[in-house]
Amino acid sequence: MSVGSEGRIPVAVLGATGAVGQTFIRLLEGHPFLEVSELAASERSAGRLYREAMSWHEGKLPEHLMDLTVLPCDPGAVKSKVVFSALDSSVAGSVEQAFARAGAVVLSNAKNHRMDADVPLVIPEVNADHLMLIDRQKEARGWEGAIITNSNCAVAPMTMALAPLHAAFGVRQAVMVTLQAISGAGYPGVPSLDILGNVIPHIPGEEEKIEPELNKMLGELEAGQVVNAPIIVSTHCNRVPVQHGHTVCMTLGFESSAGPEEVLEAMSEWQGHSICKGLPSAPSPPLVVRPEVNRPQARKDVDEGAGMAVVVGRVRSDPLMDVSLTAMAHNTVRGAAGGSILNAEVLGRMGRLPGVTEGAW
Repeated sequence: MSVGSEGRIPVAVLGATGAVGQTFIRLLEGHPFLEVSELAASERSAGRLYREAMSWHEGKLPEHLMDLTVLPCDPGAVKSKVVFSALDSSVAGSVEQAFARAGAVVLSNAKNHRMDADVPLVIPEVNADHLMLIDRQKEARGWEGAIITNSNCAVAPMTMALAPLHAAFGVRQAVMVTLQAISGAGYPGVPSLDILGNVIPHIPGEEEKIEPELNKMLGELEAGQVVNAPIIVSTHCNRVPVQHGHTVCMTLGFESSAGPEEVLEAMSEWQGHSICKGLPSAPSPPLVVRPEVNRPQARKDVDEGAGMAVVVGRVRSDPLMDVSLTAMAHNTVRGAAGGSILNAEVLGRMGRLPGVTEGAW
């Protein structure tokens, strides 16, 4: 494997012309350890210069990538052994498996393999130990590489807010109401006449993902497999006219009774898994607790921790369960590309990326 400039690891982005692919490119620009060296996309884009194949949506365009030829999403064409997948779920499953068989470590944003028993579904501050599932994955499937997934974009703020509370009090049941930004629908996303001045009380396939993903990430790794957490989850998903930032209003019942003061203390003190400390994409703290009665707000708080922190607030007693609170995170950063990049950084620190020795990062 070749090494990128200044000793950085060369990486590829699959689905590089889409909204999440562009977010990967933007967040990886100037990364101290990883360097985008290859871009791949669908057949209609492959063979064209990147500047001709895409329409850039947000932020600064990395000029040095504009004249790269877009490659097909084929491990025979893409040589990088660290691959970020922003592929649509309609094609991601088989393509990601092909790259893993060919020896690539695939950091996937797609839903296809999240619930596979031997595939890690990871928010590193919460369950970095689940990354050890890749040993079982390689053994069971005979792959030289591996697939690692990050969660659904709405599950990310839920899981990070619940992690310290589940550890301290045992979350028994949860009612979740999501207010999800339009960028979560990709580009061009939701038609303007459907979303302007409106709330759409249904996002296809979204509610079905939340309960199993949440319980897998909050579960325990025992004897090489995940024992899911037993949280009963009721979810209502809504699309709202906000550009970035998924907000979740949640009401929680605990195994051990706890009030707002104890909940605030647990969240304020939580630092997440120590392996994340000091990594380029890891926010410090991972949970930002706001004392104002009207926070978090997407417009004011979405870029907290460079978009990687989860902002929580409105912690209060609830007459039906124990407490209610609100959490919010940047859906295309923490909930998508940034989450996958942090997974890669943790794997690098563990010495589980090609070309990286343990502790080098």
